[in-house]
Amino acid sequence: MADQAHSFYLSSSDGIRLYARVYGDLTSSKLPIVCLPGLTRNADDFDTMAQALVAHDPTRKIVALDYRGRGRSQHARDAAHYSVAVEAVDVRQVLAALGINRAIFIGTSRGGLITMLLAVTVPELIAAAVLNDIGPVLETKGLQRIASYVGKGAMPKSMDDALQRIKETNPDFTDLDEREWQQLTRMSFRETETGSVALTYDSALSRGFLALDFSKPQPTLWPLFDALKAVPVMVIRGENSDLLSEATVKEMVSRHPHCSSFTAENEAHAPLLGRKRSAEAIERLVEAVGSGE
Repeated sequence: MADQAHSFYLSSSDGIRLYARVYGDLTSSKLPIVCLPGLTRNADDFDTMAQALVAHDPTRKIVALDYRGRGRSQHARDAAHYSVAVEAVDVRQVLAALGINRAIFIGTSRGGLITMLLAVTVPELIAAAVLNDIGPVLETKGLQRIASYVGKGAMPKSMDDALQRIKETNPDFTDLDEREWQQLTRMSFRETETGSVALTYDSALSRGFLALDFSKPQPTLWPLFDALKAVPVMVIRGENSDLLSEATVKEMVSRHPHCSSFTAENEAHAPLLGRKRSAEAIERLVEAVGSGE
């Protein structure tokens, strides 16, 4: 983890302890970058990318969040509060506490859904957005795959076993090296003080899938995406993604006047943003948006 990263703990309106990690220049007047992870993920997902962006521009501030029930944040008292709507409110409260009233958002999967919701509820908060392998149409195949493993199955007996499980359940990442596989493993599993293995998220997140009817197409979210039309958007798609289709990306680019796309070759859902090709694509968008000073 970067030496310039600072940890903050803040409280939600219902008293849940939330974690945020801030990289770079805490006093910077440039547009900050806000990183929102996927369903079961946390701020660690963005560590490599944030370090690369800070190395490119040390004068910018980057914030990565742990939602309630993930990473270093406290678990929700009620599993019903693991929702995009509640988590969007948490994000707003954390950013307000950090003095951020406008930013460039990078949202992976669920983080992209939260970003789109924020574009509806507080459009002034968003200066630009990167949607990492997420869009207004969620493919049933991808949702079923995610539902099949979130909070389910016996815990691996060791981190080596966890690594093997991650490799077996992510066959569509076809060019990761061993370090990247280990990184992907640590996004879902952690070693406890006693040497056992635990999830990095609350297994109760699985309850969010109970109401989904996979026999029918899921409702589309085009009105949420359209709320981003006033700002630059880049959508990143894993070449082998089963959640975001090529057709949806084409439609997003077609109907948004300032939307570009980038394909993360040999990757699935969701691309690792710390890889050089993705980090450089994000750098280009940040530079194009401007300093925001």
